[in-house]
Amino acid sequence: MVMELYKRQQFEFLLVTAVDRYVDRLIQRNQGAETALAKLREAPQGDGIWLDQFVDALFEDFLLNNIGGACFVLQALAKQVVAAPPSGQIETVLVAMARDAFSDILRRKTEEVLEQQLSMYGGG
Repeated sequence: MVMELYKRQQFEFLLVTAVDRYVDRLIQRNQGAETALAKLREAPQGDGIWLDQFVDALFEDFLLNNIGGACFVLQALAKQVVAAPPSGQIETVLVAMARDAFSDILRRKTEEVLEQQLSMYGGG
């Protein structure tokens, strides 16, 4: 099923907002884009990176930590591959899948933005 255009636009806004916030946080916590990028690639859950914690907070802030929010994210990322979550209540499984899918795209987009910043402004 193809996502309606207004929902696609809302998802793209969410993703851009998330990437901007996450990039700013990573650069501040890691004293620059170069260190942030290296640490993100090395250990996405590591000290100063905390990808899962960021996504959990984002889902909370944007009210996505429920079945409706999970379905919104999953519909936007329908072609993305995720690992099968453990079995459980449908809502719990869908939210876990949505978080995993969103974490993956957030990490990739954040890497792209950090790479762009490094190529434009150099390290540091």
